[in-house]
This record gives sequence, C-alpha cells and structure tokens, in this order.
Amino acid sequence: MIRSILYATDLGLYAPYVLQHALALTRSFQADLYVIHAVEPMGLFAESVLQTYLDQGTLNEMRSKGLSTVMASIEQRVLEGFRDELGEAQEDMALIRAVRVVQGDPPLVILEQAQKLGVDLLVVGSHSHGALADTPLGRTAARLVQLSEVPVYLVPMLQHRGRGEL
Repeated sequence: MIRSILYATDLGLYAPYVLQHALALTRSFQADLYVIHAVEPMGLFAESVLQTYLDQGTLNEMRSKGLSTVMASIEQRVLEGFRDELGEAQEDMALIRAVRVVQGDPPLVILEQAQKLGVDLLVVGSHSHGALADTPLGRTAARLVQLSEVPVYLVPMLQHRGRGEL
C-alpha cells in the first residue's frame, strides 16, 4: 500500500515532466506527496576563496544565517515554479504536503529524507539535466536504485534517446 511518496527533483529541464508522474501517482493512491531538492555542498575551491577573504566569525555567520536564507528562498522558488507549472490545476498543490531543500550529497539526502518521512515510494528522473545521452542512468538515480529500502519509480528521460532507438 502506498500512502506517501517522496519526489526528488533536480529542478532541471525535465523536472515538470517528472512532477506530473509524481502527482498522477499521488492522485491514484490518494497518497501524501513530499518534495525534496538536494543542494550540493560548496566545493573546496569556493570554500578556500571565502576563507581567504573573510574572517572566521563572518564566515561562520554567513554559513549559518546565509545558508538558511538561501534554502528558504529555494523552497519558495520551487513552490512558485510548481504553481506556474500546474496552471489551472491548482488543486494539485494541495497534494504536496511539504517541500524541503537540504544541502548535502543528493542520493544520501534523498535516502535520509525518505527514511525520516517513512515514505512508501521514491519518484525520480532517470537523468539530471547534465547527464550524457549515452549514460543509461544519472549518478543520483543509480545510487537510489542501489540503496533505497523502498521502491523507486524511475521516470525515463526519453528526450535523451536518439530517434529509432529502442
């Protein structure tokens, strides 16, 4: 029985397509839908540049206050994007119980949120917006399929395939 679903979005080009699958499943199962977006941690180069130009106190304050502000802003943009995408189907917004933006390694963040929320199904796209056309699965999708304790509904990105391929 599927009572709750976690839709993991990369906010990429095909995210609206995957969202439609998540919403259709949510309606079909009369489930609760949660949305997660994982933000990659800052790279070592960016971190070292900040350390060069900012004192430790300013850096710590930026990390704590700045990061939470950025995450809240991204959450708001995700919700606004969903409202725009859904257009006249605004009743589908009521299906979304929560949108979370969390910093960390995407597969680990998604799996952690799935466990924390106790969801029964993960919905993800097969590729991120940067995946190569000849790669059968994106890194995050592959890790989720390997490590998830709940079923993973994988939405294929058919747009990546060449014409005539099966």
